[in-house]
Amino acid sequence: MNFDDYCQQKAAPPGSSTYYALREARAASRPLLTALFALRREFEETVKETSDPAIGRTKLAWWQKEIASLAAGSPSHPVSQALAAHLSDVQTEYPALQALLDGFEMDLDQARYLDYPNLRRYVGGVGGNFASLVSRAAANGAASGAANSAVDGAAQPADWAASLGEALMLTQFVAETGNDARHGRIYIPIDEMQRFNVTAADLINRKYTDAFTELMRFESHRARDAVRAALAAMPAQARRAQRTLIALAALALALLDEIERDGYHVLHQRIALTPIRKLWIAWRAK
Repeated sequence: MNFDDYCQQKAAPPGSSTYYALREARAASRPLLTALFALRREFEETVKETSDPAIGRTKLAWWQKEIASLAAGSPSHPVSQALAAHLSDVQTEYPALQALLDGFEMDLDQARYLDYPNLRRYVGGVGGNFASLVSRAAANGAASGAANSAVDGAAQPADWAASLGEALMLTQFVAETGNDARHGRIYIPIDEMQRFNVTAADLINRKYTDAFTELMRFESHRARDAVRAALAAMPAQARRAQRTLIALAALALALLDEIERDGYHVLHQRIALTPIRKLWIAWRAK
């Protein structure tokens, strides 16, 4: 298996939201975008699917060395080999790749967040930083294939990209509330749970109450408003190049709608869109 095939299987298995979002990317930028999503998945698995924090830190330390090896021109992992092949300026993006890894390391340091400002440190490091990486890759891919990059939307992204990445993370928190709680992580701020009179035990024990419904309605509305605000801030000339992120945003909004229709029953199940709906939503997203 070559490194591009590895990245495709790791980042975007058929039927996943990422799979359909990447289908909307330009051919020139798709291999790099796939490699970035694969790297994010590698980091996520390292911290979230490792029960022993010591093992997680050992794996993260290995990835620190591997990212340094990528910057030095001698990567060994299939994902970093793909990045070496498709990322035109590794040195420029090296700090962002390090920051992404540092963001995921926070999962080994804490499982609860006192308030929303504290949670945003994690959301920014993991979600905002990653979306900025994706948006730059998409913009540069558009620039390489267009004579007039300013017209074609290849301008370097600004705050909208990080904001959209944070909003997508907030959507993920809503959808994964039950699964995260069962794995010892709660991404709903403690002060907000206290405000709505919901406890960690309620989440872990899958206890549905009116208070929980109101809490999830609040969390969902914040995520939805954040997605819409980030999309509204995206420059019109950037939209053609940024169709992957736009598709992910459309899928996130549709998922939030589906969760709301289901009554926020996210503690015992993962509510998801069907593959055919994902295909249609991603294709329609502009």
